[in-house]
Amino acid sequence: MNDEPKPPGHIGQGMDYGELADVQQVHAAVQREKREPRTGAEPLSVWLIAIYGLAVFFGGAYLGRYSGNFMSGGLDPMGAPPPAKKAAAGGPAEQVAELSPHDRGKKIFAANCQTCHQANGLGVPGQYPPLAGSEFTNGGSERMGMIVLKGLQGPVKVKGQQFGSAVMQPWDKTLTDQKIADVMTYERSEWGNSASPVTAEQIAALRKELATHPESYTEHDILTAPDEDIRGGAPAGGAAPKPGQAAKPGEPPKPQG
Repeated sequence: MNDEPKPPGHIGQGMDYGELADVQQVHAAVQREKREPRTGAEPLSVWLIAIYGLAVFFGGAYLGRYSGNFMSGGLDPMGAPPPAKKAAAGGPAEQVAELSPHDRGKKIFAANCQTCHQANGLGVPGQYPPLAGSEFTNGGSERMGMIVLKGLQGPVKVKGQQFGSAVMQPWDKTLTDQKIADVMTYERSEWGNSASPVTAEQIAALRKELATHPESYTEHDILTAPDEDIRGGAPAGGAAPKPGQAAKPGEPPKPQG
């Protein structure tokens, strides 16, 4: 009888390596292999998580501070203006709402007259005459109004000093009646002056009276005019005081006997 040779051993089926090995050796070989990557399941970077966290934190802080309850202007970084508070009738808000003619005139003087007449009203010696203590400033408002409206040219004597080439430009086409009245009121009550205030109605009347006079006045023209307050408009506080006895702004005029 022919004896067929027996195979040396059982060859494992499904082995990757084609050699005889037990199950534990095969599993060990598989475990040594790297894991297959799983697409879409990669862990986030620590830096990316930190950036997202900071963005959410600062975004929430910004909205919490500037949202303004998401009202109009609430997201303005400079902050929306606070809502106006309604003041009670006769309260402090109503009492300080408007500047006085003296305060308005001070601003007009600083913008238009201060360069020549100086902030102290003393002018520039030999060039621009003073307003402080000037007979034109403290006298009747008509002469002063003529100078302010139409201007002054040529030599003029003020407080005993001669100003040979004094030239003042006319303001009738530049300033309104109210602004001229305010600046005259300021000048006639500042630097120790104590002349009567001037109203816009008085300036309007004088402007109409001088409408046919195209040129600036000279000292002779000014001295020819009466030294009294402007006619045609009620002065502030009542009747016009006499020259030299002018009341201060806001002071009631003295009764005429």
